[in-house]
Amino acid sequence: MTESYDDVSKIHKRYSLTLLTPSSKYHSLIFSGIVAAITGYFILTSYLERQDELAFRLPILMGVLLITQKIDARLIRNREYSKALHMSLFGNMSWLAIVLMGMAAFSVLGKPELSLLYVTEGMLIFTSFRIGLLTTTLGLSMRKAWAICFVQPVAMYLVLIPQELWISSLTDPIVMILGATFLAIASIWSYLTDRAGRPEIKSTHELIQAYLASRGRDNYEEVESIIESRSNPSNVLTSQIRFQSNNGDFRMVLPEVHPGPYHPIGGSNITYRIYKTLNSSAMVMHSVSDHALNLPSQDAVNDYLGTFSTNVVLKKGSNCTEPVTVTVNKARVTGMLFDKTAILFLSLSPHGMEDVPSNIKKEIEHLASNRDFERILVVDCHNAMGEEIGQEDSQDMLKAAKATLESLVTKESYPLEFGYANSNGIDVKSIDLGPGGLGVLCLKINGKKFFFGWSDSNNMENGVREHVVNHFAKNGMSLVELCTSDTHFSSIVVRTRTGYYPFGKITTPDTVANWYYTIAKQAEAKLEPTSFEILEHKAEVKVMGTAVLEDFSKALDKSLLLTKGFAIGSFLIFIGSLFL
Repeated sequence: MTESYDDVSKIHKRYSLTLLTPSSKYHSLIFSGIVAAITGYFILTSYLERQDELAFRLPILMGVLLITQKIDARLIRNREYSKALHMSLFGNMSWLAIVLMGMAAFSVLGKPELSLLYVTEGMLIFTSFRIGLLTTTLGLSMRKAWAICFVQPVAMYLVLIPQELWISSLTDPIVMILGATFLAIASIWSYLTDRAGRPEIKSTHELIQAYLASRGRDNYEEVESIIESRSNPSNVLTSQIRFQSNNGDFRMVLPEVHPGPYHPIGGSNITYRIYKTLNSSAMVMHSVSDHALNLPSQDAVNDYLGTFSTNVVLKKGSNCTEPVTVTVNKARVTGMLFDKTAILFLSLSPHGMEDVPSNIKKEIEHLASNRDFERILVVDCHNAMGEEIGQEDSQDMLKAAKATLESLVTKESYPLEFGYANSNGIDVKSIDLGPGGLGVLCLKINGKKFFFGWSDSNNMENGVREHVVNHFAKNGMSLVELCTSDTHFSSIVVRTRTGYYPFGKITTPDTVANWYYTIAKQAEAKLEPTSFEILEHKAEVKVMGTAVLEDFSKALDKSLLLTKGFAIGSFLIFIGSLFL
C-alpha cells in the first residue's frame, strides 16, 4: 500500500461523517421544528404536568425557534442560514434525547418524581453542543461562541418553563455544577482539536471550515490556499499517441497528474480541461499515479495546461500491431505496439480495484526494458469498483503484462486506419458522467476493426464494461476495452459514502451500451488511413505530494480520537447524573 493511498483512504472515511447533515436546509428547518415540538410536549406533559398550556406555549416555542435560527445565521461566519439550521436540528435532537433518557431513568429507577433537573441539564448540553459547532465548523472564536451559544437553548427554555420556576431550576447547585462541567468540556475539546494538527497544520478548524465552504458554496479559494501553501514543484510527464489523417486529429493522452482532490478544488476536473485544450478530440486516460500528484489549485492547473504546446515528437510511424489480450485469473492486460512503443491497458473488471499502485508500473517498465521496447505507456482502465489490489491479483496482473509484452514482440505490424467520435452530438447527460462525456476510437488493422471506448467518469459500475462488450459482440463488433478518466468532477454534491457515482450507477447498462454503440458507428464511418506520433512533454508544476495528505490525515485522526474520548467522558458524566 502506498502512503498517499493510505492517507487518502483515511481522509475519505472522515468524509462520510458529512453525510450526517441533512441534504437540504428545508429538511433541517422542518425536522428541527418537529423535534422541538416533541421536546416541548414531553416537558409540558410529563415533567410539568401542564397539558393545558400546550396550546399557547408550543406556538410561541416555534416562533422563538425560528427567530433564534435567524439570529444565529446573522452572527455566524458568512451568515449561512443552512448551517444555522443544521446546528439547531442537532442541538434540539440532543435536548430531546436527554429529556427522554430522564423519563426512562424515572421509570426504571423508580424515583419518587420526575425531576426538572434533566430538562435543565439537557438545555445546558444543548448549549455546550453549540460551542463545539460554532468554533469548529462555523468559524467563530471561542469568545464569540460563548457569547451566542446560550441564545437559542435559553430562549426556548424560558418559553417552556413557567416564570416562577426559572430561578430555582437554573440556580440549583447540581445544575450549575453539571452545566459548568459540560461547558468546560466543550471549550477544552474545541481548544485541543483546533491544535491537533500542529505544528504542520496551524488550525484544524480552519481546514474543516475551508473544506465545508468549498463543498457547500463552491468557495474554493480558502482550501486551495491551504493546500497550495503545503505543495511543492515537481516535474510531471505527459505522454500522447497522436493520430492524424486528412480530416482528423485525435490524441490518446496519458497524464502523470492525478485527478483530484475533489470538486471543485485544483485538478478535480483536469481530464475535461485537457480534453477541451485538445479541441474535444482526445481520450484522457488514467495513468498509474495517485493523489500525491494532484494539482492543488486552479493556478497550477492553468500552468500545467499551458505546457501542452511544448510537446516533443519522439517517434513517427503508420503501422502497428493488432491488440493482444491476456487474462490471468481476474487480471486482464491488453497491449498494442506502435513501432517500439508499447501501450498496455490494465483491468480487473468486472471484479474491480482501486488505483493501480506504482510498483506494478515499475515492474512492467522493467519487463519492457529487458525486451528492447523503447518506451512503455501503462493505462489504468479504472473500469470497475473495488478495494486496493491484493498480492495475488498483483502477481496475476504482472504475469498477464509479461505475457502480453512477449506476444507483442512476435506480432507483425500493419498499416493503420482510425476514426474517432464523441458524444457531443447526442444527449448523454447524467450525474454519473463528467462533462467530457463519451468517446470511441475505431482502429482498422489488417482488415479488422477494433473499438476502444472512453468515459469522462470516476470509475465504472461493476459489470457495465462486460455488458457493453457483449452488446458490441452481438452486433458483430469487437470492443477491446472501456476506460474511464477517473475525473473527480461532480455536477452536484453527491451524498454517497464514496462521494461520487461511478458510471452506470445511475445510467442503466442498456442505455450505456446503446450510447457507446451509436458513437462507435459514427467513429467507424470516419475511418481513414493515418499516421501516428508519440508525443511527450515535461512540466514543472506544483503538486500536493504525500506530506500534505499525511498531515491532513493525522490532524483529522487525532481530532477524531480526541472527540471520541471527550464524548465517552461526557456520556459517563451524564449517565451518572441520572442517578442524582
